[in-house]
Formats: sequence, C-alpha cells, structure tokens
Amino acid sequence: MSYDSKIKDSHIDELFEAILELKNLEECYRFFEDICTIKEIKSLAQRLQVAKLLRENKTYIEIENETGASTATISRINRALNYGAEGYKLILDRLEKKKCEGK
Repeated sequence: MSYDSKIKDSHIDELFEAILELKNLEECYRFFEDICTIKEIKSLAQRLQVAKLLRENKTYIEIENETGASTATISRINRALNYGAEGYKLILDRLEKKKCEGK
C-alpha cells in the first residue's frame, strides 16, 4: 500500500529515516530529548494515550481526567482516528499485538 502524504518532502523523509535508525528506548530518549522540547515529547505521548483511550471507548471526560488533555485535543485525535491517515490505528494495532505476544 502506498501512502501519498500531503507534507512529504526530502527534509521530512530524512527525519523519518533517522527515526527508523533508532534501535531501542535509550536511543529514542537520547534523540528525542535532543530534537524536541520536554513539553513536545510529553504532548506526543499524551496524544498517543488519548488515541488509545478513545479506542477503548472511554468518554471525553474520562480521557480528560486521566491524561489532562483538553477536549479540543481529544476531539482532534478522535477526528484523526476516524478520518485521518490511519497512523494511530497502525501503531496502536502493533502495540496491542506486541502486548498480547508478551503475555
């Protein structure tokens, strides 16, 4: 399956290629702490948690209480889950599969 991104360019390709070279959690921490602010990293982590909770059919109030995300952020992530590029679905499916295989 080929995906035609609206933001594709050579600089973003290089960034994503760099991320694909990371081998473990320590390397991820090292790279992301250098390239992002702590707030940006925490925001990305929060978004992933919101997506996970939305897939678990949690309410906006439950998600807001658990993650601290605003209802606007939850709504944007919900829209991405329903109408986006299926990136959240891809990674959440893989994380769930990995979790199940580890049990």
